[in-house]
Amino acid sequence: MDRAMDNRVRVPGASLLAEPPAPRRARRWLRRVLVAALAGGVVAGLGLMLSEERPHQAVRPPSAGAQAQARTQAQTLTAVTSGVPVALPRLTAFVAQQERRVRAQPRDARAWAVRGRAYVERGRRAADPEDFPRAEQALRTSLGAQAANSEALEGMAALALARRDFPAAKEYGEQALKAAPNRWTAYPQLIDAYTGLGDYQAARTALDNLLGLHTDAAARPVVMARASAVYEDRGWREDAVAQLTDAAAAAGTPAEQAACMTGLGQLAWDRGDPQDALRHYEAAVRLDPDQPAAQAGRGRALAALGRTEAAFAAYRTALARHPSPRDAYELGELYEARGMAAPAREQYERVKALVRREVAAGVDEDLLIGQFEADHGNPREAATRLRAEWRRQPGTEVADALGWALHRAGDDKEALTYAKAATDTSKGGVRSALYAFHRALIEQDLDLPAVSRRHLQEALRINPYFSPLRAPAAVAALRALGDVPDEPPPGGTP
Repeated sequence: MDRAMDNRVRVPGASLLAEPPAPRRARRWLRRVLVAALAGGVVAGLGLMLSEERPHQAVRPPSAGAQAQARTQAQTLTAVTSGVPVALPRLTAFVAQQERRVRAQPRDARAWAVRGRAYVERGRRAADPEDFPRAEQALRTSLGAQAANSEALEGMAALALARRDFPAAKEYGEQALKAAPNRWTAYPQLIDAYTGLGDYQAARTALDNLLGLHTDAAARPVVMARASAVYEDRGWREDAVAQLTDAAAAAGTPAEQAACMTGLGQLAWDRGDPQDALRHYEAAVRLDPDQPAAQAGRGRALAALGRTEAAFAAYRTALARHPSPRDAYELGELYEARGMAAPAREQYERVKALVRREVAAGVDEDLLIGQFEADHGNPREAATRLRAEWRRQPGTEVADALGWALHRAGDDKEALTYAKAATDTSKGGVRSALYAFHRALIEQDLDLPAVSRRHLQEALRINPYFSPLRAPAAVAALRALGDVPDEPPPGGTP
């Protein structure tokens, strides 16, 4: 077992959740769409009544302010139904407007679909999973009023992605595409769903099909952002940066531009450039203070640059605005890396509470639970949970997490199989400093010092700051192996 990693702060009580992993209940609603015959019952069950008619009044021409408000509402409607980022205050106002609309028109399938999609976007932007059950109810009502309507199906796909349910996202995305083959808006969701399932060929095909459509100017930043993500998975980092830079230049709103800047910050971070990452994250925060990942990204970059107190403050700001369990986990590990055990435990307890809230709203957090348990709880439970997750949605991130959990549980031979799946770029793996580090320590325990040394060196070349806990462990492990030149074997990397 890797001794360098065995002194981590652990949280009393073995499991991140109170109960051990249980078989996932079949979500039958993911396997069918409600038929139109149910529409009357669904609407009646919600207890919504048409408003009474009012006496006829003379129609007055709208004022300039009313016209501007109508334009804003129309732009927000287009953005929400297309998956374009919207500023959180504007999105909240739009949700209220849609709630009024369905009260006035309870049998309007499109109104329910738009309301559901708005809930998805607000829940995702604000890290508030309580919006997801509301979104599901609204989208089901829309499908009950009009079966197989593409906007509701796309909304269901977006909801499934927000809940990390990639099989459902794939199913609904494909149904939406079938219902409206010429709409481009289902393709970005399908690309994300295929990527989450580890089907990178399908993701590339979906991108090719999307690029072949004639999308308008407003859609191009979204299309370029998805292209950037696919290129990053392929290892084409310069192309990924170029696409996202062009998307930022073409963005129509500050919120949309901020999302692109956040993505550019993540690309800079992944290649080991915290200064450039910080520049992009700070630009994103200036454009949109509610950009979910930008403040946490600032914390990550500031910590790498040695500005620890500023990093703590950035993470605290991120968590105050968007209480994300993953950000709380990162902050906990930063505290731990700085020798602050008590604040670290406090953050790990916060992770537990936030995960429970997410799971109660239907979010699949088995990946995060497995990652947490492997390092700070019960590695055997982590491996059991992650095996089930791998069977359901075998993406690269799950492969890495399962391999690491098996290693932490003492099964290095099987662990290496999954570590190779996560890092073999010729078969869908990605260039990740964390994944290379995990593989290196597994190989070290299997008495494979040459390949272990090479993967430790690779991890530190990709990003020498990749984790406040694990990057120093990588340096220590490499030093223990000795200073040997990095020469690949004649047969290449195994």
